[in-house]
Amino acid sequence: MKNFTQSLLTLWNQLGLNQRVSLFVATVAVAGGLVGVVVWSQRPDYQLLYARMGEKDAAGVISHLQTLNIPHQLTAGGTGVLVPANMVHKIRMDLAGKGLPSGDGVGFEIFDKGQFGLSDFVQRTNYLRAVQGELSRTIMQVAGVRAARVMIVQPENRLLLTENGVKSTASVFVDVGGGRLEADQVNAIRHLVANAVQGLSPDLVAVVDNRGRTLSEDLKSDPMLGSANSQMRYRQQVEDYYSKKVESMLATVIGAGNAVVRVAAEIESEATTQTSEKFDPDGQVVRSQTQTKDTTNSQEARAGGGATGVSSNVPEKAGTTAGAENRPTSLSEQSRENRTTTYEINRVTTNTTRNPGTVKSLTAAVFVAPRTVPGAPGADGKPAAPQIQKRTQQELDAIRQIVINALGLKPVAGQSLDAVVSIQETEFQGIDPQIIQAETARANTGGMQVYLELLNRWGGFAAAAVVLLVFWRMLGKEKPEVVPVEVLSLPAEVTARAAAAAGANVTPEMLNELIRQKPANVGTALRDWVAAGAAPAGKN
Repeated sequence: MKNFTQSLLTLWNQLGLNQRVSLFVATVAVAGGLVGVVVWSQRPDYQLLYARMGEKDAAGVISHLQTLNIPHQLTAGGTGVLVPANMVHKIRMDLAGKGLPSGDGVGFEIFDKGQFGLSDFVQRTNYLRAVQGELSRTIMQVAGVRAARVMIVQPENRLLLTENGVKSTASVFVDVGGGRLEADQVNAIRHLVANAVQGLSPDLVAVVDNRGRTLSEDLKSDPMLGSANSQMRYRQQVEDYYSKKVESMLATVIGAGNAVVRVAAEIESEATTQTSEKFDPDGQVVRSQTQTKDTTNSQEARAGGGATGVSSNVPEKAGTTAGAENRPTSLSEQSRENRTTTYEINRVTTNTTRNPGTVKSLTAAVFVAPRTVPGAPGADGKPAAPQIQKRTQQELDAIRQIVINALGLKPVAGQSLDAVVSIQETEFQGIDPQIIQAETARANTGGMQVYLELLNRWGGFAAAAVVLLVFWRMLGKEKPEVVPVEVLSLPAEVTARAAAAAGANVTPEMLNELIRQKPANVGTALRDWVAAGAAPAGKN
């Protein structure tokens, strides 16, 4: 080995400067290449975990990988994730258990890339997919919705329609976990989907949650109030509207929380159609008029000669004919007029159709809390407890009349409005004079209760800090005790030499033996000796 090293040194000395630099650069390049090959060979093999994910899914997947300290890489602008090849299947199973990725579907980005040669059916299918994806993404923004999917069915666009009654429908599946959506949220989802699809009404949108419950069944509008559920829901809406209307008005006058109003409504649930006809004989008018006029004139005159023909030339009839011709002529004249007039009697036909939902009658029950007046201050100047003051009957009647006017009630024959609106003054359970007195005392103390609450919350920490500070100061005043030098056993010759040395407590041999047996004690003793020797010097 020594000869090999010597030969290398001899060779290095024989090389020129350029040769030495070239050899050094080559050596560094080869070493760097070897290191790079080793590092590259130890690099894990990354494979694709998921691709074309949405922003929300990508953020959830990356957060899970960072929590488990799993190396990963992002591709395709953050929409794809690469992980080590030996962990792909395990990570996919873990993410599937957490519902990632949720798969919100493709949106209108499907049209970002131009595609030529597609049929009209494929284009309409892509548009429907885009609408479903965009609606799913929007619904997932609703509070309480973890995932959502939208399915839309539209009638086929044909030139010759054979079924005109086919309408667009939609189904929405929402994953709410273990929660529950409010009726307003479900109604918002129905109207959101209906307004995004042409020809779709909210009643044709079904909303189903992950527990298999149909959330939209009770929200369908029933203008005819055919089902009992629709009737009860409509009645509840009417009663809540009138109750809040009166209660908010009374709260402004007598104070919030001092009035409770409940209204009961009777709703017409049947549809009726009424037809009536009314005739007015005094209001007759001429409908048609016919007038006919006939005039007849007749006149006869004496003839000047016999009749023409064979009979006038017969001799035996000549006398008869001559006598007839000598008779006088008769004249006649006749005139006739006929008039027909038809009158129409005034008739009024009324068709009245009443849909269900008409409020037939209202009744209200009102509870009013008594007034509280501040008590007179005592001798010590402190205010007394508030006193309860009952209202007079005139005041209660005035409140009743206000409620009647607010509800729009009108007097009915044989019924008193006092029986329709009942009002009663009573003490509420939530209002206690002692509580009122406590609140008054709290207001008079100038917010002292706030400081008491802060003291109750942070007093324990403050006391612990004070105890720790006192203990620290007491510990600082304590001086450390001198640690004696303990020797387990010393050889006889060392002890003899120490005894022979006059005026010396510790000999080098004894010190060496002490260091060998207990180094910690010797180190402590040396520090004490140095401190004891430095103190007098500092004083001088």
